Amino acid sequence: MSATVKAVLGTAIDAPQLGAIRVRESALLLIADDGLIEAVLLPGDAEYDPALAKVRRKQTLIELGSGEYLLPGLIDLHNHAPQWPQLGKALDVPLADWLARYTFPLEAKYADEEFAGRVYESLVTAMIANGTTTAMYFGSAHLPATRLLAEICLSKGQRALVGRVAMDAADTCPDYYRDENAGLAIEETEDLIAQVLTMPGNAARLVQPVVTPRFIPSCTDELLAGLGEVARTNQAHVQTHCSESDWAHEYGLARYGQTDTVSYDQFGLVTRRTVLAHCNLVSVDDLDLIATRGAAVAHCPLSNAYFANAVFPVRRALQSGVHVGLGTDISGGPGTSILRAMADTVVMSRLLEDGVDAGLAAATRGVAESRVSFAEAFYLGTTGGGIALDLPIGLLAPGMAFDAIAVDTAAAESDLIMWEGLDSGEEALHKIIHSANRNNIRRVWVGGRSVKSAI
Repeated sequence: MSATVKAVLGTAIDAPQLGAIRVRESALLLIADDGLIEAVLLPGDAEYDPALAKVRRKQTLIELGSGEYLLPGLIDLHNHAPQWPQLGKALDVPLADWLARYTFPLEAKYADEEFAGRVYESLVTAMIANGTTTAMYFGSAHLPATRLLAEICLSKGQRALVGRVAMDAADTCPDYYRDENAGLAIEETEDLIAQVLTMPGNAARLVQPVVTPRFIPSCTDELLAGLGEVARTNQAHVQTHCSESDWAHEYGLARYGQTDTVSYDQFGLVTRRTVLAHCNLVSVDDLDLIATRGAAVAHCPLSNAYFANAVFPVRRALQSGVHVGLGTDISGGPGTSILRAMADTVVMSRLLEDGVDAGLAAATRGVAESRVSFAEAFYLGTTGGGIALDLPIGLLAPGMAFDAIAVDTAAAESDLIMWEGLDSGEEALHKIIHSANRNNIRRVWVGGRSVKSAI
């Protein structure tokens, strides 16, 4: 892993509150040895000039150039690592068919550790290159391959939460790809937790284990109950899918006579460290329950358009007090960038508010007061993601981990073009979110360490 950074000088942009963009020009960020931000100093502060002189004298300063902006690292709350090879493929079929015809056969291949290693090396490299400093990953139903994913994240310096997917229901999972029984899935989940927490070099827990029931249709009651107990005993994070599509949501209703949210909660799987992916069909009562437990929703706007049959009501969730962040949902979502997820969040919320059927009167076409602003979407992909995970990330502030990206708006071969006298501050951020690509993300730091440097 590359050397640590001690100080960065440049224009810093973050979102300290929902809907508020903070632009600080010539900000001097001082980073402690533990990778946490020690101070953010601005011109005019009494400590600013002496501190700047000191880091320049010690040659420990990274100074961003003209047209470069410092942003918090991007946080991806929902990502299926084994699905990386099918990114952009097979998005024209219903969810149940997509799983059976494409996804389960692909994920079964991760019994081959050599294949798993090649895929995961490629995936984590791409995620870091696109500015994702923290990712919550579903692995496959293979303990060795999932452990390897955790090791690769650690070796490359990405903050990650990694789970071995658990799925034992014989009536919904194929014979060639499912846990033999609930006991095996529970045992290997416990093994993964122990192995990740004791990985050499992971004393600071850059990589953390996650209890990962795939979703209610793939898990027996015994498995869900057992995983709930594992999560409680280990105070572990939990990730799963919740009321994603009509098919999945109605399956849960038919099986239990209640929503996915209520069922997960009864199995002990909805906690402060739980991330529920999608939640497109949750009720108001579900949102209240999620908020009461302090759990979070991973909003995946692009994949929802392909598989969910609905648009997640972000505004209603936020008003209910639910923690919300963003996910790419690779490969249900055919993109790697949380910047794109921010832009898609705005688009999908406008479609929900305005409606899409021109045959209806405008007043009845959509769901009123559903719109999410640009500033709110930026918050969800940074600060909101950190809050969702209950980790000190997503914000450029003292006490937070220095997980950050430097975006170069003048990078070659990019569609991100700034015009002198027209684009600065918050307007520059608008353009970054809509037009930046991996070429523009010139530097990436995680916990104060450089994991991608300018070429």
